[in-house]
Amino acid sequence: MRGAKARIYDKSTRNSAAGRPHRGDRATVAANPGAAAAPGPAARGLIGTAAAASTPLPPARSCAAPAPAPPPCRPPRPRLPAVNLILFEPAELSRPLPRADRRAAHVLGVLRRQTGDTFDAGVIDGPRGTATLTAVGPETIAFTFVATQPPPPPEPVTLLVGLPRPQTARDILRDATTLGVGALHFVRTEKGEPSYAQSSLWAAGEWRRHVLAGAEQAFATRLPRVTHGTALRDLLADPAALPAGATRLALDNYESPVALAAVPLAAAVPLVLALGSERGWSAAERTALRAAGFACVHLGARVLRTETAVVAALTLARARLGLL
Repeated sequence: MRGAKARIYDKSTRNSAAGRPHRGDRATVAANPGAAAAPGPAARGLIGTAAAASTPLPPARSCAAPAPAPPPCRPPRPRLPAVNLILFEPAELSRPLPRADRRAAHVLGVLRRQTGDTFDAGVIDGPRGTATLTAVGPETIAFTFVATQPPPPPEPVTLLVGLPRPQTARDILRDATTLGVGALHFVRTEKGEPSYAQSSLWAAGEWRRHVLAGAEQAFATRLPRVTHGTALRDLLADPAALPAGATRLALDNYESPVALAAVPLAAAVPLVLALGSERGWSAAERTALRAAGFACVHLGARVLRTETAVVAALTLARARLGLL
């Protein structure tokens, strides 16, 4: 028996040395044919072959379509434009405000006021004060108003602008009111587009909404006087259109000897600023402006959009007048 064990050991050793699997290896090869194809484990004998059989195969690549992406988050609810002051017509102070009104939606949805709470309010072209919410019903809200500040004086700057495209006019209406102007005249010019005067901005009275937005942003109750569609020559010929004794400056990129920032302005003297349409003034309009007492000035070497030029000119002028 001792010799038989030796012969079995020797046979196994010879088979392993020759690279042939012995009886135990045949069972392993039958169970895993791929193990016999790999020369490394078979050459290492029973222990190596068993280790190869127990090594997990790499996972098969899936041909299935990728899982669908999760649905996007629900888009946020549109936010109402933030205002610093809620303005009312004088007649609105004595009657309930419909909840469908944007001001009621702002008081309840943005300011989150409840019955008994207060909010800043003002009367158009009148005093500023405090409103108290007295009732919230399913259809209307009610409030009281107490004035705390007197009406502000009219702004000393009048703006005269060549009639621009409607979107530009909307920006000017809002931003010029926010900065502060006493009057805003949109005039027809020789180089302007006549069809701009037919926009619903003017025909449907939309322009007033943008003026109100500018005043509410500025925490002001005074609205500028707004006209549109008058020809430049007709406005210059109307003595009541522009304030008497005012300093008159016309912005022009071509025939301006001095910058607006270098012009001395007196705080007690009103100012009229004139800006051309998107293509500027014609030669005849420059002559008419000079005949009406306007001096040509510029805003530097860069050519600005009309709405940008309005904001820049108003900012410089109000700073020179001591209003900023």
